[in-house]
Amino acid sequence: MSPRVFVTRLLPPAVMERLARETDLAWNSEDRIATKAEIIAGLRGRDALLCNITDRIDAEILDACPGLKVVANFGVGFNNIDVAAATARQIRVTNTPDVLTDATADMAFTLLLAVARRLGEGERVVRAKQWKGWSPTQMLSADVTGATLGIIGFGRIGRAVACRARAFDMRVIYWNRTRLPEVEAATAGVEYETLDGLLRQVDFVSLHVAYNPETHHLLGEAQFALMKPTAFVINTARGAVIDEKALVRTLQSKRIAGAGLDVFEREPEVEAGLYTLENVVLAPHLGSATIGTRTKMGMIAVDNLLAVCAGELPLNCVNPAVLRRAIG
Repeated sequence: MSPRVFVTRLLPPAVMERLARETDLAWNSEDRIATKAEIIAGLRGRDALLCNITDRIDAEILDACPGLKVVANFGVGFNNIDVAAATARQIRVTNTPDVLTDATADMAFTLLLAVARRLGEGERVVRAKQWKGWSPTQMLSADVTGATLGIIGFGRIGRAVACRARAFDMRVIYWNRTRLPEVEAATAGVEYETLDGLLRQVDFVSLHVAYNPETHHLLGEAQFALMKPTAFVINTARGAVIDEKALVRTLQSKRIAGAGLDVFEREPEVEAGLYTLENVVLAPHLGSATIGTRTKMGMIAVDNLLAVCAGELPLNCVNPAVLRRAIG
């Protein structure tokens, strides 16, 4: 008997085709975030939920679906799911790590280059037909090659960003909850610093930490005050890692040079003050948005849910404390 699966939002075609072949599939056919009521209705009689990072999966939803075996999240982060509630109900929660490392690192560097070289501002001038032609002092921007890059969070994505920085001859310093062994740091070409020490030195700082209570507003008024007025902030992690209101005040007063943001504190809402700032590049959460990456993410999510429904251990389980369930 095929596992009964509910998908909260359409996924890339190859993923939906596989689900249609290998599962008893139901899904939210509208390209929007499903409401709580729609998720509960869609989950009736289902074994598995394949959800997105924009879906809030809480105890109320889990209680309404007593036959649920697994919540497979389409994404690396899983702060959208009440993992403790799932664990208490013996429901496995899975995610899709590793596969989006390169795409997200590419996005971080895209934002870094775009804000440093004033690309968004320049494009707006051209589109508005206000460009008067080349000038020796037109839109002079920050140098990237040879600059100092600070990486906050040195997991897979942070390491991939450091690798890209080497192509620009950047000095890379990092802060991580766990410090690397010296030999490993030397091999990676990075130097360790305290968070405050890093912020004081960098020309660019790129955030790559997981979101949790310890990293909520990791960068705020006090941290921005440590940075050089020529420094830039890049965020492809989670929006709430930055205190957005403090960032707006800091940018408005030109206490730092700019920011490149792919994530926001209350997505899809954006802090109003950001819209009017020329020294900010804003992207609509595109970190993993390549065809190959999103398809691989979907396939991993499907692998995870099929494993649980077959009574096997999924490859990517974020709550391993859950005892193996009897299926059948």
